[in-house]
Amino acid sequence: MLVTLLGERGGWHVGKLAEALSRRGHTVEVVSWQSVGAAIVPGGLRFTPDALAAADVVAVRGMPGVGAGLQRLEEVIFRMDALAQIEAAGTPVVNSPRALEIAIDKYLSLALLARAGIRVPRTTVVQGHASARLAWNEFGRTCVAKPLFGSRGRGIRRVETASEAATIGGDGVAYLQELIPHPGWDLRVLVVGDEAFAMRRVAAAGEWRTNVSLGGRPEAVEASADEVALAQRAAATVGARIAGVDILPGPDGPVVLEVNAVPAWRGLQSVVHTDLTEIVALEVIRDAETGRAAEGEGRRGT
Repeated sequence: MLVTLLGERGGWHVGKLAEALSRRGHTVEVVSWQSVGAAIVPGGLRFTPDALAAADVVAVRGMPGVGAGLQRLEEVIFRMDALAQIEAAGTPVVNSPRALEIAIDKYLSLALLARAGIRVPRTTVVQGHASARLAWNEFGRTCVAKPLFGSRGRGIRRVETASEAATIGGDGVAYLQELIPHPGWDLRVLVVGDEAFAMRRVAAAGEWRTNVSLGGRPEAVEASADEVALAQRAAATVGARIAGVDILPGPDGPVVLEVNAVPAWRGLQSVVHTDLTEIVALEVIRDAETGRAAEGEGRRGT
């Protein structure tokens, strides 16, 4: 089987996945987002590079947009559209383009989680500075501002003063959330198919964000059955078979902060004994085989 990893060569997760898949006898190719191309030609579509066109399964191991402003928006739209067309042409994609699209868009993912009855932070999305300032006042003049597209805690900040509030909104979209008091840690649950693995992420000294990329410390923890069920339900709501679910122990019960459809597990691997890369690799192959079987059933049914 040809497994194409969509990500950056040299990245820790790409390297580990490539090793695990190669050990199982699969051919692995690494394709960067920047090299993805699509052409509309007589008779159909053509994708480049060849490793995308010929893949038996595509596993996404990176975010689709890295630019700023309009450039990033165009990157995300084209790359997600191309990925959706690759899937429509019969190549399984893990996670599915729709799951990636939902998870990348913080507003859309939280809206779907809330509609499913999952507790999420009180959130307001507005356009323009005047509306953002009004929302900040309604949050009690303390809230969290986040980029609509973002990961690893980048761009997230507390807005607690009038001078800080003057910087939100502008002429664009402001994504604001209530600031939920927490004990200096949250729970990250890695959901892989029907399995789940958890750790506590303890914030670095002087830091309120718990992201490992920002100095957060992984700690071993045994998640409760309810916490695992909540994480699996959140992942299923966005349609992700492989997901990182961030859960905060709020005063009124656990709150799902985010579902990441391109989750990292390097920090988690340091505090669990299971080979997580092997678990993820098996899920990629399982999804590919399921897709093949479904395609075969479709052919027999015609």
